[in-house]
Amino acid sequence: MTRRGFTLVEILVAVAITAMIGGVVAAAFTSAFRAKELVESEAERYRGLRVALERMVREIGAAYVSDRYDLRRYRDQNDRPTNFIGAADRLLFTSLAHQRLYTDAKESDQMVVEYTVKTSSAPGARGRQDLMRRENPNLYGDDRMERGGTEDVLLEDVKRLELSYWDSDKKDWVKEWDTRRLEKKSILPTRVRIVVVRADEDGREQKYVTETRVMLNTELPRF
Repeated sequence: MTRRGFTLVEILVAVAITAMIGGVVAAAFTSAFRAKELVESEAERYRGLRVALERMVREIGAAYVSDRYDLRRYRDQNDRPTNFIGAADRLLFTSLAHQRLYTDAKESDQMVVEYTVKTSSAPGARGRQDLMRRENPNLYGDDRMERGGTEDVLLEDVKRLELSYWDSDKKDWVKEWDTRRLEKKSILPTRVRIVVVRADEDGREQKYVTETRVMLNTELPRF
């Protein structure tokens, strides 16, 4: 009986089929890996957005104004250490939501907070805009409300920040709220609506909306 081996053509066909199967498997793994990276990237974006909004809700919800300060030192209403100054794209206020990071820190639960959108100065950011948060736990220092403290990125890659404030008298949302004005001196909005505008993976603008209720919406009196 004669033994017959594989011909060169048969070997080449087998190698070609094996290479083709390997290419299909590699392409499937590459596609799955890219899909995994995309899902993880989107999940991270939404996680960062959720954390930022939750922090804003908590801190704005604890906003307050008070007249318990040295009136001889702070004579001008504009220098008042506790105010709520809200615009359509910026919010500067005092809050009772400060968290001390160190046990012996000489800080209370009071702080000045400011939210605004600025062009990033990070290397390679290429004009990216970030939602910035400035915090100053020293209300009665030498700095005015709009100065001092530390500023950090709260959320990267933001198109716009849109804020509105519920006016209980008008029964409507307004774009400004300033307790330095006589008619708003002792009053805060009962609710604040927060809208963060970001671009999705296709470059289309998406709005993410939430609201918070201000618990102490009248001035804290002197005792």
